Amino acid sequence: MSTRDVIEAWSLTNRDEKHLRIFERRILGKIFGPVQNEDGSWRIRMNYELSELIGNADVVRFIKSRRIAWLGHVMRMDDKRTPRRILQWKPIGTRTKGRLRKRWIGGIEEDLQIMGVGRWRKQCEERPEWKKITEKAKTHSGL
Repeated sequence: MSTRDVIEAWSLTNRDEKHLRIFERRILGKIFGPVQNEDGSWRIRMNYELSELIGNADVVRFIKSRRIAWLGHVMRMDDKRTPRRILQWKPIGTRTKGRLRKRWIGGIEEDLQIMGVGRWRKQCEERPEWKKITEKAKTHSGL
């Protein structure tokens, strides 16, 4: 299983998102290095400076855009294909007590709602339209 497969199937929690962003900023800080002030002293780059350097793209938005792309791919599949059958599957029985875990499709629907995408089931049938939505997700400030 490749990293790409894991990214598309990942159901991110808020904690996962927070840790991924912290890790990414730490790595970007090392890559871009410190900046010299006008008085000659050195300082580490601020988060907003790092964000500007990478064009407001971040690892969490990239993961979310890949999940949205995968959703469109699965929705365009034939009903007999396994990923499509799993997506449409409704389990029988009751769930355990306590807070329900965030489901994969629930997280994506939440992201699409934040982006203002309505009637996504119709839009994902049109490949060029869906590609625009996935590209928009990479830099959308709300995700």
